Amino acid sequence: MSVRGYFEAFSKCTVLVSLRILLLMPAGLPVHSQGDSDNRVMDNITVRQGETVLLRCSQGNVVTHTAWLNRSSILYAGDEKWSVDPRVSLVTLNQEEFTIKIENVDMTDEGQYVCAVQTSNRPRTTVVHILVQVPPKIINLSRDIVVNEGSNVTLMCQANGKPEPSLSWKLISPSGDLASDDEYLEIPSISRQRAGTYECTAVNDIDTDVQTIDITVNYAPTVSEGRDVGVTLGQRGELECEADAVPEADFEWYKDDRRIFNGFDGMEIENSGFLSKLTFFNVSDGDYGNYTCVAINKLGSSNTSFLLYVVIEPTSSTLLQGPRAVQDGSGGAMGVHSPTCLLFLVFLPFLLRF
Repeated sequence: MSVRGYFEAFSKCTVLVSLRILLLMPAGLPVHSQGDSDNRVMDNITVRQGETVLLRCSQGNVVTHTAWLNRSSILYAGDEKWSVDPRVSLVTLNQEEFTIKIENVDMTDEGQYVCAVQTSNRPRTTVVHILVQVPPKIINLSRDIVVNEGSNVTLMCQANGKPEPSLSWKLISPSGDLASDDEYLEIPSISRQRAGTYECTAVNDIDTDVQTIDITVNYAPTVSEGRDVGVTLGQRGELECEADAVPEADFEWYKDDRRIFNGFDGMEIENSGFLSKLTFFNVSDGDYGNYTCVAINKLGSSNTSFLLYVVIEPTSSTLLQGPRAVQDGSGGAMGVHSPTCLLFLVFLPFLLRF
């Protein structure tokens, strides 16, 4: 026999012999023999993990020996502590009761406990079961993920606890109707609207545990339609380009087919998140014309066009010059101003009388 096997056999033998000595019973006589002993079963004691449990056993004036046991080990024999567990201690030992306590209860403490009492007449045992309840704890959760739009996504959430917790998923930011009463949440062909914060909740009769993850959905840029802008010669002008994209788009500006860089010909490009601005501080004749904004990220690109055209403020000299076409930067006529038309409208009521 190995040293370990010998030690285990010796330990079991010691517990058995010690119990019989404590109860002053002859060898071979069973503790629970019907008619020679009084066996009682108490109600189960339910306690939450981390709390303290008290084990009480009634005594009597004729008690000669008493002990508390847990499965195959003796915790206390009278006022003598046999357990090496520092959480176990004696509370009360007198003619009325024999009470011990176990602090910071854990799952390993769950099981059957026996109070063995030897009286002058016969032995008596009281049996009680400790049931340990454990609050839910999420132990396995999907990590934050980044996916491209159209991908299939599966979220997983696992938890332990006693009673066994129920699990659920839901999209909380932005709020939506996407939810699941299961440890898995399936999102087929995910769209950008499904990006956000998802919450897993584990619930049992004891408590609730909640954890969240974030899903980022990448998609190609979408550029808002460009707005044409009219500016008077020598004044300040500005073109704005907006792009919706994840990750954020980089912007490029072109006049006709020529790319514009920041500071080029007195123009300034300012990019801030989803917005890019092309600013003209002193519009010249050469600035009028067609412009293109291109938004680019790793998933694609999108563009929109703008027209910067000249605006001539009407003056008295303009009216005296007669009809005049306002030209845009490409030479196209933008409108006609005619004082003759104004005179016709003034005299029209008089003409209608005849």
